[in-house]
Amino acid sequence: MNRIIYINLLFILALSACDSRPSFSTLCAENPEICQEFTKDTWCKRERIEVAYANWEHKENPHDLEKFNQLIAYEKYEKCIAKASLIEHIKLKEKQTRRLNNLAITKEKIKRISEITKHSEHPRLLYYHWSRYLDKNALAKFLALEHTELLKTHESQFELATYYTKRDPIKTLGLLYHSLELVKPKQQINVEVFKAIATYFADKQEAKQTYIWLKVLRLYAPEDEDIKQETLDNYIKGYQLDDAFLNKIASATLNKIQAGEFKAPKY
Repeated sequence: MNRIIYINLLFILALSACDSRPSFSTLCAENPEICQEFTKDTWCKRERIEVAYANWEHKENPHDLEKFNQLIAYEKYEKCIAKASLIEHIKLKEKQTRRLNNLAITKEKIKRISEITKHSEHPRLLYYHWSRYLDKNALAKFLALEHTELLKTHESQFELATYYTKRDPIKTLGLLYHSLELVKPKQQINVEVFKAIATYFADKQEAKQTYIWLKVLRLYAPEDEDIKQETLDNYIKGYQLDDAFLNKIASATLNKIQAGEFKAPKY
């Protein structure tokens, strides 16, 4: 299947899986102010749609978690449109201008929501303000929640792991595993967890484990630019690994994670 078609299909399925969401056309018809925030552009359509949905969800439930989701959606769009704005159109200068305008709007929106949430006690926002703005007060409050139910989620366990990465690698791995244990069936998985586990084993020069987690990443997110099949093939050849056997382990591991049945292995 053509790679672009495949990625678009994944995107459509992801949107249709969100049963509580209106269709995008309905969202725009009922909330024109949301869809008219940016000038239309063929670039970064997926990210722009996710911004619209994040803003709609915040409109419906103006709580801290929804504000966090807005920030993440705007950041993803900013990253995409920043690249697009660097592409200079000799004959169509207005396209570049529109993208620069959209980029400016995005930066301003991130700044405004960040200011509004600066004193939030929500764990996701505490982590956000530490990781983006090095807010030590936010970090202290976030770490104080480490052993509470508030941080016992797939997302927060990964965020906690990022703090311990250079401080306690063993604890970091445990948190990453626990993050996967907390994945609920059909929940979207943060692929950075797979990357972090693969990186841990690569640092330990454990080739088999490194390959397994890279393969898990490849199976779950084939469109991810950080892992290509060529990379996996070279890894197999370089370390003379049994790819058929390790592929089965990777597939079984991902199936368990997605079913909410993953249990951290002993290490």
